[in-house]
Amino acid sequence: MSYDRYLAICSPLHYSSIMSPQLCLYIVVSCWSLGFIITLIPVLLIQTLWFCGPNTIDHFFCDLGPLLELSCSDVSIVKYEVLSLSGLLTIMPFLFIVVTYVYIFITIMKITCITGRQKTFSTCSSHLTVVCAYYGALFAIYVVPRTGQSLNVNKMVSLMYSMVTPLFNPIIYGLRNQEIKAAIRNYLRICRRT
Repeated sequence: MSYDRYLAICSPLHYSSIMSPQLCLYIVVSCWSLGFIITLIPVLLIQTLWFCGPNTIDHFFCDLGPLLELSCSDVSIVKYEVLSLSGLLTIMPFLFIVVTYVYIFITIMKITCITGRQKTFSTCSSHLTVVCAYYGALFAIYVVPRTGQSLNVNKMVSLMYSMVTPLFNPIIYGLRNQEIKAAIRNYLRICRRT
């Protein structure tokens, strides 16, 4: 989405020629394929571990950290590999998003009309809000080392990126829709009358 916003704001005349259906398909297939292949590596490493003792994970879902705590084997190789891959998978897209938004903000600052600047910025603010919530939680869980973190804190932060961020999307993007805004205003007027 950041690349789409970048093209729409920084190169609006070239948008339709660059953002073709073929490019969209390529981006989607490459993201899904890369995500699948890179997450396959920890799965293959986890298959070599021995698990003994309790088989109950103290978490909301089968997350990697609590799963590794159940292992009786040495998990240091898996932890280092996951730390490096998760850092790569988290930091590289985040840096790409930051760079595109830097160019977007530079372009927005060049707009002389204040209302045009506000309108252009409002098209990016919803995506930026979701990105900050999502990547903030991801960095806290997977990139920052876990020493000294409470399991309950990790559970809450995991809820942030697994449940709260997906709930944000329809709310944030829906509130930008004029028809939904009008429906909410009508609902609030009806509630005030009763």
